[in-house]
Amino acid sequence: MKDFTYHRANSLDEAVTLLASTPNAKLLAGGTNLLDLMKLQIETPQHLIDINHIGMDKVETLPSGGLAIGALVRNADLAAHPMVKRDYGVLTRALVSGASGQLRNRATTAGNLMQRTRCPYFYGTTKACNKRVPGSGCDAVNGFSTNLAVLGASASCIATHSSDMAVALRALDAMIVVIGPAGERRIALSDFHRLPGDTPHVETSLDSHEIIARVELPAPIGGRQVYRKVRERASYAFATVSVALIARVDAERVAIDKLAFGGLAAKPWRVEAAEGRGFGLPGEIAEAAASVVLDGASPTDHNKYKLDLARQALHAALIDAQEQRL
Repeated sequence: MKDFTYHRANSLDEAVTLLASTPNAKLLAGGTNLLDLMKLQIETPQHLIDINHIGMDKVETLPSGGLAIGALVRNADLAAHPMVKRDYGVLTRALVSGASGQLRNRATTAGNLMQRTRCPYFYGTTKACNKRVPGSGCDAVNGFSTNLAVLGASASCIATHSSDMAVALRALDAMIVVIGPAGERRIALSDFHRLPGDTPHVETSLDSHEIIARVELPAPIGGRQVYRKVRERASYAFATVSVALIARVDAERVAIDKLAFGGLAAKPWRVEAAEGRGFGLPGEIAEAAASVVLDGASPTDHNKYKLDLARQALHAALIDAQEQRL
């Protein structure tokens, strides 16, 4: 880890001012991703701005009937919040499937959204990685790509985004509210994370001097909410494929209202054309929806198994919705 200076901000305005006026500064909240990257010298900020004492740690109702989630709400607290458990069950289920209990106690809502990929070539500092060193190439493309992206990738990067929470938020049509020197700006979660293209090091649409203030959810839509995560081991592991699903059930038949996938791309992957297509048996609905979602996939020889796994995970999620106790 390289030397850095440190400042504890006491207000959001102070944090925004410091971030805008301090070269090569990073925000520090839970630190569960940033500190690891600093130890590996993948991230080398010259200054850390501690924002743990500026508020933004509440979950509150909105006049619209939705929910405002402060950027510094810890993942464990958000998962356990009564309104989240009652009205946004897919979010609670996604949160508790992520990381370990200790990490969820520290990790924040904004930090979860801003976490960087866990691609082994990104972490492997002897390998070429355009995310880590722009223009250096991507050894993953012709390397061991078993758990990397099959959708939205490019010749420059095939990394996946690691968040479980973000996949649920994508299914819930979340809105990100950010604050910067120019004031407040709203970014739909669908537009927040960027696909790699030719600039995989530019991972979000957040400007360099902006801070996430809160996440807003629309009013609850009901339905049976499921988060299904397939991973290499049952304990702490990132998703190979995950499914965030809001469905309706009519006896043996199911219908998809909202659907997002994780583990397939550099951002939570949602194709609205796969939703709202009427009732059917779980296997039929899963096959039809997955065919739409996976259209245009470009897997490698190592990760083409993910296409069938995504279909099977969706099928299992639809069965979970059928069997969910109300």
